Amino acid sequence: MTVPDCNNELLEPIYQFLACETPDAWIESATAAENLAELLIDHANCEKKAASTALNLMYRYVDNFELLNKMSKLAREELRHFEQVIRIMKRRGIEYVQLSASRYAGGMREGMRTHEPEKLVDTLIIGAFIEARSCERFAKVAPLLDSELDDFYRSLLKSEARHFEDYLNLAQKISPVDIDQRVAYYASLEQRLIESPDREFRFHSGPMVVGDES
Repeated sequence: MTVPDCNNELLEPIYQFLACETPDAWIESATAAENLAELLIDHANCEKKAASTALNLMYRYVDNFELLNKMSKLAREELRHFEQVIRIMKRRGIEYVQLSASRYAGGMREGMRTHEPEKLVDTLIIGAFIEARSCERFAKVAPLLDSELDDFYRSLLKSEARHFEDYLNLAQKISPVDIDQRVAYYASLEQRLIESPDREFRFHSGPMVVGDES
């Protein structure tokens, strides 16, 4: 599948950071009409969780003024995106129902260190990967959706790309050592989660299992 890039210059750091691109099979599922409701509902969930993560970091690490400032701005932006998604859902008659969580976020916490400041560093690196993958997927699906969603997802690219960089820069400033080794660890883990199959379609799921595989 050939998907036009929405903004090559903006996305180049994302592609360099991520260890793999989203599989074509996930793009096909994401742009299928029968999965549109799940795409939007889980996107809303992702924006809400991102805001919650930023707020939790603000409450937990009150002595880091740069972190407080970055996370405050990020939380406001994520909540604004959440409001935009649910407005689109309302216009389309899509009910905001409960969806089970994907394995992605929980899987990314595998091997997270438990002592500070390493725990915070890992949390921020994970945040960078989540934001980078979201940005990459917005760019992949935007040209293949209807004009409203195309415009909307393109509009999110700049802020999501900035969020990825904010998380990564904070991680490096807080870490007492270079973070390259931890970034490489999470890049490999994230690639495995993105490329391995899933039975439920979610915004950060892997490609869907075909047939009754066990």
